[in-house]
Amino acid sequence: MALHVRGTVLPDDQVRDIWLVGDRVTFEPVAEAETIASGGFVVPGLVDAHCHLGIALGAKPIESLDQARELAAIDRDTGVLALRDAGSPYPYPELDDEPGIPRLARAGRHVAPPRRYLRDVGIEVPAQDVAATVTAQAKAGTGWVKIVGDWIDRSVGDLAPSWDAATMVAAVEAAHVAGARAAVHTFSEEAVEIMVRAGVDSVEHGTGLSLDLIDEMARRGTALVPTMINIRTFGTIAEQARSKFAGYADHMVALQDRFPSVVRAAHEAGVPIYVGTDAGGGIRHGQVAEEMLYLHEAGIPAVEVLASASWRAREWLGFPGLVEGGLADLVVYDADPREDLRVVRAPRRIVLRGAVIR
Repeated sequence: MALHVRGTVLPDDQVRDIWLVGDRVTFEPVAEAETIASGGFVVPGLVDAHCHLGIALGAKPIESLDQARELAAIDRDTGVLALRDAGSPYPYPELDDEPGIPRLARAGRHVAPPRRYLRDVGIEVPAQDVAATVTAQAKAGTGWVKIVGDWIDRSVGDLAPSWDAATMVAAVEAAHVAGARAAVHTFSEEAVEIMVRAGVDSVEHGTGLSLDLIDEMARRGTALVPTMINIRTFGTIAEQARSKFAGYADHMVALQDRFPSVVRAAHEAGVPIYVGTDAGGGIRHGQVAEEMLYLHEAGIPAVEVLASASWRAREWLGFPGLVEGGLADLVVYDADPREDLRVVRAPRRIVLRGAVIR
């Protein structure tokens, strides 16, 4: 049966009637369609642009498809109807088109340096094997590769790039040759500069960004996914490491303290910013609303945050929004989230793939 929704549709900001026929949107009236929402504000389904369905709490790989389904459902039930999995140690291609599962854009496993990343999560490879591993992981995902650009190096007691600069540049090139976009995990100043100048497609976290590098990202159109929730854990990470690695601990605290101003500067420079929670491992799923509020607190206007979590993010990932022939994913809110972003915590109606979730 066709469904009918009437409300103020964003981003056009017009009161419109929408009909959902199967998994498609139309503005042409459909006879005998069931009205499931009338009034309120209608937004294309939200996106978590950095999460991990393949990693359970405790940074352990999941062990079954049902675990991935459970994590996806937590996000879905908050209005998140598309996910970019930025690296999974557990493959789950069976879920790509499964009813009830948010749209998926997936990387394969993280490509990481030997003995310098989360145990059992990434494929840990020496420099000479990085490009070939990136090529293989491009085939394992659906258009994305995840590269771990830095991590703590215990031999120097601080963050350091995962490999030499030439290897990291070659990793980005390998992803592009394989037809995939490259996302890079970076906390440090050195690694993020190498990867931005190498042409990486998205910077995950990006705490080490400088103003000059932000301008370069804007020029290139390189995306930033700040994962504000993750960065707020840096103080705890620092204190756990301080007794052995005081320099690393001080560095992490400094990165956390300056990060809101980094994100604000990136927005002001025109860097494309998308909302991602880094859910999986140490971050619970279902927190996109809180991530949006942290971005707003950092100085990004509410309407821009909403765009970065909805229609703009969907376009970036290739999931059409509420346009003729678009995908039948939407969220209805009672009040205007552009006026009070806290509204996104309480969706009135959620529709995924043309089916009512709530």
